[in-house]
Amino acid sequence: MANSQTNAQKKTEEFVYMRENVYLCTGKMRMEKKEKYILLTEQIQNLIKGETDTVAVMANVCAAIHQEMGFFWTGFYRVQGDELVLGPFQGPVACIHIPFGKGVCGTAWQRRETIVVPDVEQFPGHIACSSLSRSEIVVPLFSEEGEVTAVLDIDSKELATFDETDRQYLEAICRLMK
Repeated sequence: MANSQTNAQKKTEEFVYMRENVYLCTGKMRMEKKEKYILLTEQIQNLIKGETDTVAVMANVCAAIHQEMGFFWTGFYRVQGDELVLGPFQGPVACIHIPFGKGVCGTAWQRRETIVVPDVEQFPGHIACSSLSRSEIVVPLFSEEGEVTAVLDIDSKELATFDETDRQYLEAICRLMK
């Protein structure tokens, strides 16, 4: 009996109660990237289920990704006219306006596809919101009509942080946000 209490106490330390029956891992558990994303995707799906406020959804999705994955900067830029405007984010202060087709975010919007940048110094026209950012992934979000409505932008302090696993799961998370 004492052993099961110890296990229950460990579970309590590893997870933080968020909303209804949604728990986010506090990062104390060691998991492979894919395992983290599988759990995170399920948690986000439950977290945003039934929520209709776009900004609230973006805020919670951004916070969940940032907390779970430990990235340097995680946030959204929303399409407003011919530019992207900063939305909910976690991390240091950021650029507020990004023109269509400029930087990694504007280029992902223009191309209508996810862009993985192993070294931001090698990306032509990279917009350096922080000199600490070394690699980046940007995932466009689409409306039901197929228009880009926003982009999810994630930066890392390390080179080559993002790979096909990140692309696959972050795209799936963004599809949940329609």
